[in-house]
This record gives sequence, structure tokens and C-alpha cells, in this order.
Amino acid sequence: MKSSTTMLPSNIANYASFFLLIISIILLIVGSKAQLNSTFYDNTCPNASSFVRGVIQQALQSDVRIGASLIRLHFHDCFVNGCDGSILLDNSANIQSEKDAAPNTNSTRGFNVVDNIKTALENSCPGIVSCADILALAAEASVSLQGGPSWTVLLGRRDSLTANQAGANSSIPSPFESLTNITAKFTAVGLNTNDLVALSGAHTFGRAQCRLFSSRLYNFSGTGNPDPTLNSSYLTTLQQICPQSGSGFNVANLEPTTPDSFDNNYFANLQNNRGLLQSDQELFSTSGAPTISIVNTFSSNQTAFFQSFAQSMINMGNISPLTGSNGEIRSDCKKVNGS
Repeated sequence: MKSSTTMLPSNIANYASFFLLIISIILLIVGSKAQLNSTFYDNTCPNASSFVRGVIQQALQSDVRIGASLIRLHFHDCFVNGCDGSILLDNSANIQSEKDAAPNTNSTRGFNVVDNIKTALENSCPGIVSCADILALAAEASVSLQGGPSWTVLLGRRDSLTANQAGANSSIPSPFESLTNITAKFTAVGLNTNDLVALSGAHTFGRAQCRLFSSRLYNFSGTGNPDPTLNSSYLTTLQQICPQSGSGFNVANLEPTTPDSFDNNYFANLQNNRGLLQSDQELFSTSGAPTISIVNTFSSNQTAFFQSFAQSMINMGNISPLTGSNGEIRSDCKKVNGS
């Protein structure tokens, strides 16, 4: 009897140690994956998505382009060091802003709307919602408010403490690149060919500056002639918007049929050689490319496009987020805390 009583504390200690070991393993497994989930702010800022949507609804009344501009911010953010809000940081003593990288300078817009959203959230639930999550929520609201699909946004990203201007110059897909190069950039962040075509479908609304496609109108690949894949009547229209000696900052609709609605007309236009950017048209006009059949599917079936787009936005939003104790929750999206 005496010996069994003396063994009891040891057994309890063994069970406790074993239990703690199991808990540690579980936490290790869970912690090894990005902890994004749809209910992240349910207790701390339950109206977060409503604040985002409300500010964007207001902004759309005076700027029909803002939805396309906001989804582009999320895209350009995620392709550089993951979805961490780094694109929102201004220049400082320690930061070279991604805003000044070639794919962003004089073309990214909507930063004021992000600031308005952040102000509304800070007034309601200070220090809770990250700028990176604001971009993800704003992208979904922008698409659904203009006729596109809705999806459940996964949340819990934290904000970076720095930016990567060099990375923005090298990692963001360019409208001048070949399909092979763009596919490689998608692959580098874990996105596949279906993601590439679906996400390119965001060009179903918004505008692009002439300087991003004028070479197709006058001197494609140094030939002195227009891009032969351009529909001739569409070419004439674009040359009127973008004269050869004109400003490269005039804008044309990315999708000429329903330029302010989120639908699948973008893909029908590719089939008719009416893609605005080289990177758009190459999805359909690159001989033997696996993207052609996906374009055909999305053109004939808007539901298929919407479903793929929603899933691809979730996939993109999962690129290397900062979670847990990494990064911070910026109180001002333009600068790191304490700077």
C-alpha cells in the first residue's frame, strides 16, 4: 500500500508530461500553417467587413474605377513578400516604398479609400484590424458591389514592418511580358494556370493607361507595325484614345463592352482579339497554351468563372501572410507604428 502511494505522484507527473507533449505537438502542427480564418474578428471587431463595404459604396458614387483600383492594390501587395500590406507604406528613413516601383508608380490608386476605411475601423475597434486584411476585404467588396461574386474572406493577416521595392519591380506580372514569364511569376507564389486566367479576369472592369499598351498600337516588338492579334476596328478605336504623339497617361477601358461591371465579357473579348493588354490577349492567342481552353470555358460559363475567381482570390490571399506575433497591426497604413 505504501509503495503504491509513493508511485502516484510519479505517474501523475508522467501523464502530465505526456499531455503537455501532445499539446505542444498539436500547437506546432497548427502553428506551422497560416492561421487565417473567416471568424477572426467576430469577437474583437464584428462589423469590420461592413465598415469596409460602406466606405467603398460611398467611394463608388464619385469614382466608378475605385473597385478595380482596390483589387489591384491587393494583387500587387500579395505578389511581393506575401499579403502583408507592404504596398501601403510610404517612403521613410528606413523604407523604400513599393509605391515607387515601376508597376505601381503613377498608376496604383485608392490609397485614400484605404485610409478612410482604416480611420473608420480605428474609431470603432482600435488596433484590431490589419491593413493587409483591409485590402483583402476591400477586394471582395469591390467585386461583389459591381456585379461579381462574393466569397468568404479569410482573415488574420498582420502588417509588415518594411517594404520591398526591388521585389515589386521583379515579382509583379507586367503587361509587356510573355505568357511563359507571367506563368512563372504565378508559379513562384504557388498559383497555377487556372488561377492565372481567373485572376486576369479582374480586367473585366477598370482602366489602363496608354503607356501600358501603346506599343501594340504602333510598334509591336519593334516591327513598326501594330500587334497583328489586335482586332482592326478595336485598333482604330484605341489609336483615337492613344495618339502616337499623345500623353501616355490617357486611359482606356480594360474591357470595352461593359467596362464598369464585373462579368465574363473580358473572355469573350479575348476570343475576338479585343484584349487591351498584351498579357491579356496572350492568354488566348499564344499557340498551344493551356490557358486557351480555360478562356473558352469562362467565356461560355460565367458561373464557372465566378466560382474560379472567388477560389483564386482566396488562394492569392493565402500567399505568405504574417500571423501570430509576426509583424504588427498598423494604426496608420502608410507607416509602421512608432515612426
